[in-house]
Amino acid sequence: MNIHAVPQLTPAETALVDAFGERLSLLPGDGAVMVKRDDAIEQVKTGLPTKRVESWHYTDLRRLLTSVPAFDETAKAEAVAPVLEGSAVFSVLNGRSSEKTAKVEGVTVTRVADKLTDGSFAPALEPRGSDDAVGALNTAFVADGYFLDIAEGVELSQPIELQNVQAGGQTHVRLPVRVGNGAKAVIVERQTGTGDAFVSSVANVTVGDGAELTWLIVQEQPDAAATHLGQFNAWIGKDAKLVVFVMNAGGKLVRQEINVAAKGEGSTFTLRGINLLAGDTHTDVTMVLDHAVPHTESTEVIRNVVTGKARGVFQGRINVHQYAQKTDAKMACNTLLLSDDGEFSTKPELEIFADDVQCGHGATVTEIDRNHLFYLMARGIEEKTARGLLVKAFVAEVIEELEDEAIVDALEGRLDKWFAEHG
Repeated sequence: MNIHAVPQLTPAETALVDAFGERLSLLPGDGAVMVKRDDAIEQVKTGLPTKRVESWHYTDLRRLLTSVPAFDETAKAEAVAPVLEGSAVFSVLNGRSSEKTAKVEGVTVTRVADKLTDGSFAPALEPRGSDDAVGALNTAFVADGYFLDIAEGVELSQPIELQNVQAGGQTHVRLPVRVGNGAKAVIVERQTGTGDAFVSSVANVTVGDGAELTWLIVQEQPDAAATHLGQFNAWIGKDAKLVVFVMNAGGKLVRQEINVAAKGEGSTFTLRGINLLAGDTHTDVTMVLDHAVPHTESTEVIRNVVTGKARGVFQGRINVHQYAQKTDAKMACNTLLLSDDGEFSTKPELEIFADDVQCGHGATVTEIDRNHLFYLMARGIEEKTARGLLVKAFVAEVIEELEDEAIVDALEGRLDKWFAEHG
């Protein structure tokens, strides 16, 4: 007879299970959705991932998540100014979609709460696997968000910003987007707020044939207390282009997952990321990219700046399937350590089953070049200013690759703000 020991729940796991029991009657969803929620909380009851789980090896969530704040129905979050001026803004405030929503020609907007209520959202709650802790936590508690359907052939003249703003407590949102064939759009996913918070956010994005999408993730949760668990899932169609830019500039404990499948021939995926890590924080960016068909391309470049006692992680795995001949995939992670107490772990992986491909990866960790610092100081620039210039140049290079002046200026402005606070 086999006896399976039930793990003793940690205080954080206990708080999550108790919160589910208290809130279940308040969460939207039909029978099919409730089954998905029950399955998800059962996954939490078996224990959050530890370093024994390969995909969580560098982020022992069970150990790092020491507490979880209660839901705060009295918290009042307010929409914030958009990253890109002139954006059409859709705000989720403390887990609820705002009644004030923009209208964009060619875009159909539906509240996720409505899709949960009628059950049409149940298939989207299917877990990615047994190690999908972010998806499980979000499925258990998600109450709202926005579904954007961009019509075929539409070229949006203004960016769209999807804001997830919290003012303490717990917030769990979904941001599904469908980009029709031949459409073009720029979307900003904004994650910000105040106070002690536990936030999960899942975006499922389908990029149609011949479409072009630029997706910016700007995560600026409070350093002192906030836990942010984000997941971005995308499927790219034939001859489509997806550019994802990630800026992590806050959060006490952050896990940002990026899962992309190149499903159509001629598709292109570009990932650029900046992790700005300070204080006693932990930030993990984990990417899985599947090249499933022939003639696809991808490039990923991550730049990291680590100060104080901050700890960072980049895990990147590229899977090239046997049928995916003529794949061109390149990945690089570069880290600038500004403190002896800071740490950054990098784990690049290539799993290739095709024989006619061009694939490669690389990783570097370095300090500020003393010769470069001396060069600037010899020309009358004060040391702190000189260090700031070198650090900014290190990360600004990947921003400038976006080639959109408005986006570049906005992101560099956020760089300046972070350097002013942590320089």
